[in-house]
Amino acid sequence: MEVLAITRKIGGSLVITIPKTIVEEEGLTEGQTVKVDIKKLGKSGFGIFKDLGRFAKEDKFKGQLEKNGWFCYRRL
Repeated sequence: MEVLAITRKIGGSLVITIPKTIVEEEGLTEGQTVKVDIKKLGKSGFGIFKDLGRFAKEDKFKGQLEKNGWFCYRRL
């Protein structure tokens, strides 16, 4: 079974917690030896723009004035 976990520091060690659902499904008990395969994941970008806010109707057409890589300007 594969599960994602976040490490926590306790004393000088890092620990992970096995979720209760996995413990029940696998029939794990305290003191039992288990094999853990460690793979460091890249950082997620989720929540990186949390203070950005929603887009307005005016934002919908920004960038639409570009044509073939050139900006089209309107004479005033």
